[in-house]
Amino acid sequence: MPLDGTGFELTPKQKEIRALFSTAARYQLVYGGSRSGKTFFIVYAIIVRALKAPGSRHAIFRRHGVAVKQSIGKDTFKKVMELAYPQVEYKWHEQDGYFTFPNKSEIWLAGLDDKDRVDKVLGKEYSTLYFNEASEVPLASYSVALTRLAQRVKQVDGRWLPHKCYVDLNPTTSSHWTYRLWIDGVNPDGEQKVDLENYRYIVVNPLDNMNNLDPDYIKSLRELPERQRQRFFYGEFTGDLEHALWRRSFIKRTQEIPDLKRIIVAIDPAISNDVGSDETGIIVAGIDHDNKCYILDDESGKYRPEEWARRAISLYDTWDADRIVAEVNQGGAMVRHTVETQRTGIPFKEVHASRGKVVRAEPIAGLYEQGKVFHAREFTELENQMCSFTSDFDRKLQGYSPDRVDALVWALTELFPRIIKKPMHNRKQAQPKARFF
Repeated sequence: MPLDGTGFELTPKQKEIRALFSTAARYQLVYGGSRSGKTFFIVYAIIVRALKAPGSRHAIFRRHGVAVKQSIGKDTFKKVMELAYPQVEYKWHEQDGYFTFPNKSEIWLAGLDDKDRVDKVLGKEYSTLYFNEASEVPLASYSVALTRLAQRVKQVDGRWLPHKCYVDLNPTTSSHWTYRLWIDGVNPDGEQKVDLENYRYIVVNPLDNMNNLDPDYIKSLRELPERQRQRFFYGEFTGDLEHALWRRSFIKRTQEIPDLKRIIVAIDPAISNDVGSDETGIIVAGIDHDNKCYILDDESGKYRPEEWARRAISLYDTWDADRIVAEVNQGGAMVRHTVETQRTGIPFKEVHASRGKVVRAEPIAGLYEQGKVFHAREFTELENQMCSFTSDFDRKLQGYSPDRVDALVWALTELFPRIIKKPMHNRKQAQPKARFF
């Protein structure tokens, strides 16, 4: 059985990644733009390690179990095997979610959102951990999983297989835990420095993978709005935008959710789910008896109308919500009809955007600044959108709609209805804090 793939040619950048992976560093980050070959090479590296060390175990994590099975299990893994090891047999165990090789090595796939599944996977020790699309992975989940990077197993040459933790992502903001660890060299939970010799990283972008991409795809990345282009084409971490309504310091988190007197599911529906279309914002928020608000869930994404309606109703049931609120400016009666087609009689409220996004968002940002809103966990995409939403948003041609923020604003406006009575610049001077409620 050959131990090095021979059926394909690595790109020059992938050879650089291979050189990085051959160093003694235990924690290795590969970040950069979209479709730059990150995932393909890391999966390849894990397969090489599995074949070199009989009986070794390796785990690949994403936030959602469905995503890791679809993107890795049914796509990337098979492509790597077809190109690099077409002669090597392997078996997929659907019920437990792992691959096995003839040498008894295993590669497990798991979503961090499935507690029972994660508990089962983390009941074992591994030689390799891989966190795919880590922009969506909470630091707490990463930290817990690291405790299982402990399997001791020998390679066929008799040497111990070194433990490795691989992480990849399209970079988000410089406040993300990956940036804090690998770039700043600081533990995100405090100011304790990490050993940068043990934390190594490399940047890889679409232009590094041009031979494997359609030129039209490269063109589409070049034409993205500036902030998205910075992330998906140039592969750069970003700071909060100047004049943003929200700052990272405004966002407070808690895992202790008190008894809530109201819970709302808010929808900002997109008119289509075509390539390049906006997302449908779906946010769950609740308010307690002390008039503090909690963002409980963010299930925003690109959906067909019947899909976002089913998703919203599922969240309504999961959180035992009081009402679904949806903006109807674009869809009109279609929005209500779409929800009621999935379930009749569900409490539903239509809301209309009669003013600009900034005017509606300013008082909500004010609530955050006052410490009246808490996030139940890290909502990376939502928080990035919040901290890039600037006071001149309505005056500039943005090329996109901040749908997660829009849904957030609708949810909190429903929970704090009196804050929208006056524009923000008047309310600050005229109303005491108690009048917010």
